Amino acid sequence: MTQKVFWQNPYQTDHDTFVASVDGTQITLESTIFFAFSGGQESDYGTIGGYPVISAVKKGSEIIYTLPDDHQLGLGQSVHIEIDWERRYRLMRLHFAAELVLELFYKAVPGIKKKVGAHIAQNKARIDFEWPESISPMLQGFADEANRIIESGLTIQTGFDDSKNERRYWEIEGFSKVPCGGTHVRTTSEIGPIRLKRNNIGRGKERVEILLETQ
Repeated sequence: MTQKVFWQNPYQTDHDTFVASVDGTQITLESTIFFAFSGGQESDYGTIGGYPVISAVKKGSEIIYTLPDDHQLGLGQSVHIEIDWERRYRLMRLHFAAELVLELFYKAVPGIKKKVGAHIAQNKARIDFEWPESISPMLQGFADEANRIIESGLTIQTGFDDSKNERRYWEIEGFSKVPCGGTHVRTTSEIGPIRLKRNNIGRGKERVEILLETQ
């Protein structure tokens, strides 16, 4: 099982490890800081052993990385990992912002209990849920409340509910534990101010887009 260093220290931008397996263009590592798409959060960008990572896929407790056809990495070889920190940091900020907005909806709007989709990219995040009418009139209130919490600089606690099965959570003051296996910033203030935008994706479904106001 790959050791996920990105959970221990999501701020780490480079890491030395060893190749655990090789199957053509696909490899696994003994440990990694390179996040693979999970829970809607996009994969990191970066290199392993100097080769660009084409894709990173989570399979059970392993992460499988696809490298270029001409890579020369072998079993047991020492490799250096580097990730695109600017991208990772924006993903971390947007991930928690999206989680926070969703929890505010759950708390304030009875009936919104079914999230049907989520995606966290470098430029914006989105959450989709079933709801029969436009959420536009609610958005400014939710943005104001989210920004109040963000500005207050609350500590974001993360950890394992079940370490064997790698089930993780985040928690801040005023909220119950929320299951989540993504990477998060240490405090809400790191996110910076956000704004919300509604996108109609079809009858009975609503989409909230979350955007950062600062780089």
